[in-house]
Amino acid sequence: MDEELDFWSFVELANRRLAAEYGFRHQLATEVLLTLNRASDLVTYDLEAAVHRPRGRSWSAFRLLFVVWLAGPLEPKSAARLTGMSRAAVSNLMKPLVADGLLDRVPDERDGRSVRLSLTEAGHDEMVSVFREHNERESGWTEALTETEQRILVMLLGKLITGRTGADTRSRR
Repeated sequence: MDEELDFWSFVELANRRLAAEYGFRHQLATEVLLTLNRASDLVTYDLEAAVHRPRGRSWSAFRLLFVVWLAGPLEPKSAARLTGMSRAAVSNLMKPLVADGLLDRVPDERDGRSVRLSLTEAGHDEMVSVFREHNERESGWTEALTETEQRILVMLLGKLITGRTGADTRSRR
């Protein structure tokens, strides 16, 4: 049976079994989140494998460099918030990026206990070059949707992200 299943037939099977065998009622919620996670995984894997890994970078390193490139200089805690990563992940990513000469880590002028992250000239040049290819690949992924559909998808995902009402919903923010 497992060879006959593809992603969509698995989602149908999961929804049938969850309802019939276990009595779960929120099949559409499961379908939405399975699909969202699958889409995110596919796009992330493609971008990392086609654009970032060939340059010796991970998806996480790209995200950190991207945020610092466009929003920096900033404190590591702000970089963590904007990338959706933990502070520990940002700290671990900073070290090799500093060693590679892409990221600068300088003491904060206002608070000597803190540091600010900024791109070096080499980091800036790399981001401009990398993002050109990255953005073309993004465009390839979204070309199946009209501009209006893309805007609607962004609106719906924004609503999903900001509309969480569960008291125990967790996020790194």
